[in-house]
Amino acid sequence: MDKQETPRQKKINKVLQEEVATLLQGAIRQQSVSNLMISVTKVHVTADLTSAKIYLSIFPAKNAETYFKNLKENRFQLRHDLSQRMKNQLRRVPDLSFYIDDSLDYIDRIEKELKEGENPLKNITTLEPRQKK
Repeated sequence: MDKQETPRQKKINKVLQEEVATLLQGAIRQQSVSNLMISVTKVHVTADLTSAKIYLSIFPAKNAETYFKNLKENRFQLRHDLSQRMKNQLRRVPDLSFYIDDSLDYIDRIEKELKEGENPLKNITTLEPRQKK
């Protein structure tokens, strides 16, 4: 049974989501990368506030693995930048773990199957299982 998040965890999740998104969008603008959009879809902070799981959606999906790899390599710099921005809000910034959120791709595959006339729920083997990363 999952434990409910405390109000403090919910607030920290929201603030971290906004700040990480701002930092990532600023880094994209600084690098002058065009045709790239990264959105922070979810953030989950542990009860002791020592680690945070950050779920990202990267568009276009064809280059997502490259950008995701670079992001994971630079997570310590991102954590440092985050600590500088949030030094008056948090004593200690949690360790950051990044995951790709592929829920939109999964929904698109279901809609595609429905438009083709087959019900993917009747023949579940035609629909690819969702990847956990």
